[in-house]
Amino acid sequence: QVQLVESGGGLVQAGDSLRLSCAASRRTFSTYNMGWFRQAPGKERDFVAATRSSDSTTSYPDSVKGRFTISRDNAKNTVYLQMNSLKPEDTAVYYCAARDGWGIRNSDFRAYDYWGQGTQVTVSS
Repeated sequence: QVQLVESGGGLVQAGDSLRLSCAASRRTFSTYNMGWFRQAPGKERDFVAATRSSDSTTSYPDSVKGRFTISRDNAKNTVYLQMNSLKPEDTAVYYCAARDGWGIRNSDFRAYDYWGQGTQVTVSS
């Protein structure tokens, strides 16, 4: 069992930056592949970023590529999401998640085993 706690959300203006953090409860955090997802009201949970445990390989959808960066600090059991050039359409609840596998299902929220409670990000125009 892994407990995940997100923080760092808030209200910002378009063009601003924000960094989200996700702290994990287990020392085996370094063995998990980590992902970030977001969900806006009335919409599905969308993939934002993922990082592989073995070599920190990253994956992003086109919608955030070049603006968002996922990183991890295994010594602190924490994964981060740096978000730059934020847009109003980035407004959502952001969730971090953990899974054992890595591959074509990185973008599928159903492939992840553990989830945080989410943190709200609101971008005003």
